[in-house]
Amino acid sequence: MGMTPSPVRLLVVILCAAASHAPGQAAEPSPYTQTTPSRDGIGKVYAGREIAQVMGHAGADWLDRPSREAEERTDKLVAELRRRLKPDAVVADIGAGSGYFSLKLSPLVPQGKIIAEDIDADLLKMVEAKKAAAHTANVVTIQGTTVDPKLPFGGMDAVLLVDTYHEWDHPLEMMHAVLRELKPGGRVYQVEYRGEDSTVQILPHHKMTVKQARKEMEAVGLRWVETIDDLPQQHLIVFEKP
Repeated sequence: MGMTPSPVRLLVVILCAAASHAPGQAAEPSPYTQTTPSRDGIGKVYAGREIAQVMGHAGADWLDRPSREAEERTDKLVAELRRRLKPDAVVADIGAGSGYFSLKLSPLVPQGKIIAEDIDADLLKMVEAKKAAAHTANVVTIQGTTVDPKLPFGGMDAVLLVDTYHEWDHPLEMMHAVLRELKPGGRVYQVEYRGEDSTVQILPHHKMTVKQARKEMEAVGLRWVETIDDLPQQHLIVFEKP
């Protein structure tokens, strides 16, 4: 049962609210600008980079294509992660899509958990179907938003971003949320098609350079640890929360 606030308290609340919207108060500048959209971009620019268009559930078949392992050597990526993840780690696969990597990471953390996060409910249904078929108990799905992946606060040992970060339309807000949800010493494993390499046959705004990735991740307080370049088309860039 609530208590009726005193007139004095009501006055203080009203004055504080008015002060927060005082005329002439400078608004916080937006980190985003607009430009004419490119063929594969949305016209929204962050840190000098135009954000790419989103590939939703219509692209699930491409994510699960039989040739993917040979083309991208996803087995090598999983091996790199195996060396770095503890068996009881809690790992968020943000932008998990159809769950391609979530299911592959599951055996790496038998005492831990994989959180498959996406904003697309149809893709998460695909993850749930794969989970059921594989009888996988340590993969859970979470539907996030474009500004918050809705992960457990401070509960993540690691976050995996495979070919997804460049599509986020609110990257600054999302990475601040990721930072809150990472444990101290937690790591972000960012995988991106190499923007420095013109021979990588991917639309330009769906690629990133290491320089650009470091610029954006370091801006939110993450520390660059290493870049692994032995995949055929992609960088694996490792960052750590201090």
